[in-house]
Amino acid sequence: MPEPTGADPLPQATVEPPKRTRLSVIWIIPILAAVVAIGIAVQRILTEGPTITVVFKSAEGIEAGKTFVKYKDVTIGHVTKVELADTYGNVEVTAKISKRAGALMVEDAKFWVVEPRVTLSGISGLGTLLSGNYVGFQPGKSDKKQTRFTGLEVAPIITDQPGRRFVLKAKTLGSLGIGSPIYYRQLQAGQIEAYALAPDGKGIDITVFVATPYDKFVTPETRFWNASGIDVSVGAGGVNVRTEGLVALLAGGLAFDAPSFAAPAGPAAAGAVFTLYSDQATAMKQPEAIARVYVLRFSESVLGLSVGAPVTLLGIPAGEVTQVGLSVDPATMALHPRVLITFFPERILARVTARDQATAKVMTEGSDKVRLQLIRRIVEEQGLRGQLKSGNLLTGQLFVAFNYFPGAPKPKIDWTQDPLELPVVLSTIPDLEAKLSGILAKLDSLPLEAIGREVQDDLTSLKRTLEDTSKLLSRIDAELVDPLKTTLEETRRAIASADRMLTNTDATLVGKDAPVQQDLRDALQEMVLAARSLRVLTDYLERHPESLIRGKTQENK
Repeated sequence: MPEPTGADPLPQATVEPPKRTRLSVIWIIPILAAVVAIGIAVQRILTEGPTITVVFKSAEGIEAGKTFVKYKDVTIGHVTKVELADTYGNVEVTAKISKRAGALMVEDAKFWVVEPRVTLSGISGLGTLLSGNYVGFQPGKSDKKQTRFTGLEVAPIITDQPGRRFVLKAKTLGSLGIGSPIYYRQLQAGQIEAYALAPDGKGIDITVFVATPYDKFVTPETRFWNASGIDVSVGAGGVNVRTEGLVALLAGGLAFDAPSFAAPAGPAAAGAVFTLYSDQATAMKQPEAIARVYVLRFSESVLGLSVGAPVTLLGIPAGEVTQVGLSVDPATMALHPRVLITFFPERILARVTARDQATAKVMTEGSDKVRLQLIRRIVEEQGLRGQLKSGNLLTGQLFVAFNYFPGAPKPKIDWTQDPLELPVVLSTIPDLEAKLSGILAKLDSLPLEAIGREVQDDLTSLKRTLEDTSKLLSRIDAELVDPLKTTLEETRRAIASADRMLTNTDATLVGKDAPVQQDLRDALQEMVLAARSLRVLTDYLERHPESLIRGKTQENK
């Protein structure tokens, strides 16, 4: 095929750059929304606090979105989620904390559920009856941040109150419990915070909190004792009843004070350990540096003599009974009461005058040989003997009294034995009992039944005499008094009739100087005289009614 000639050339394509289109107005709105959302997210990240997790045994009263976390009654967060833990044995409560309180979330911070609680020591959490339960918070003192915590099963008694905590060692817990009050001179000074079994299992460790300003009175010499209920003690001195307050009486409580013999000292350090005594008397008992032990063997009953009973020397407290038991005589196989006593010579030395201090110190500071010589001289030459005496007739409690009995026979004592046995004499209690028995026997021998019958007969005769007298008085009243009353009444009626007649006669007369009127005047005068005589008669009869029977006597004229 022949190629064409003289034809026009084909057109060539050229590349042109695309034209830019303008942004549509409709895209401005989502862009602005995205910017606002990013700003809100950034602001929220910058302003919100941490998210924490608290593990509780149960979630009673806790709801997501409704339960708050409060510190000093101010809301610092809210619960966002409540779910079971992985082990299904606990509950994990997730809470969002405000940024302002975020710095308080440290490792020793405490959380617990606040709910209404009614105990003998008080009522707490009443506000939750309307607002519902909430999570309580107590800040810690650590600087280490933490977001996972274990909640407390029991709310702490003391939160931010200033004071100090101490530990008390007790054998048993008794009626004490968390929240039991602590008293200082009968003023409430603190509470029991916690208690637990001691590591060795032989006692109880009690954590107590003493508030300011009472904590400064807790010194190393301070004594704590159990003040629960009513402390009733029966001894040779009688019956003692003590109590600290109504709350301690119902819910139990403690008390503390420093004994009078304690040396002045500064406040004890926080966490100091003290012994908890059973009662105030035991806590305040003064320790004795020197103690001498002696044995007493009685041949009479020691019923009423108990451990702790006082031992006196010439009426002055000098020791106490530490043991009451029995001993066997190997020769006769007879049983006798054996009493162990402890003498405290310093008590005697404190009562001795300054002039005799040097002589009295022989009992406390002298050697055993010198002391035995002194005791032997007092026992053998001056007749020092022990004797049971009644401390209280109502309770029957006994105590041991040492006095001088110059006429007592010389005792046989082994001065080499330890402890030394001191001589005794019979008490006066059997004599008193014998005398009382004699009096009762005499009372039994009296013919009380015959005496009673005689008294009853005498009372019967007296009753009859009184009845006869009453009848006589009734008869006199009927025979004399009643006729006299009748006569007086008739006389009064006659006088009244005469008075009416005079009045009528005066009204019927006319003329002032008429003879009839004159006669009438004379008649009226006679009537007046007669009326006066009747009045005299009635007055006399009223004074002497017996004259109607006996007549007018010389004495009645």
